[in-house]
Amino acid sequence: MVELYTGDLEIEKICGKWYKWSLDKNFGAMVSFIGTVREEKGIEGLSFDVYEPILQEWFASWQKKAKERGAVIKMAHSIGNVAVHSSSFIAAVFSPKRRVALELIDEFVEDFKANAPIWKYDLKNGERIYARDRSQKISGSGILNSL
Repeated sequence: MVELYTGDLEIEKICGKWYKWSLDKNFGAMVSFIGTVREEKGIEGLSFDVYEPILQEWFASWQKKAKERGAVIKMAHSIGNVAVHSSSFIAAVFSPKRRVALELIDEFVEDFKANAPIWKYDLKNGERIYARDRSQKISGSGILNSL
């Protein structure tokens, strides 16, 4: 399940909701990753654009991989502006066995950074500046590769 939110993510609310969902599923592990916007280079925050159709397709392929290992993945990401020291990305893997969850969260987050169709902008002096130096080209994205 991909959840998209406008602005900063409410970590406690989202993770709590996911945990409650998992209680009757007989999972032995919930391993999460929370991405926080760091203060660097004078930014006030980050801003995100998401191309949801490709994101849903990308995520569905990960759910299939997780299901093959008896696991489930959940993900939340921000759209728009996120302040420094706030969260823009949360992912969690639920699995009967901890090792599967630990391995999958690492693989998932690394692939997310490389292939999810989410574009990042720095927020400085109230302006949105494309973070080209910290962006990845997405395989098969055609014209979007030229950004």
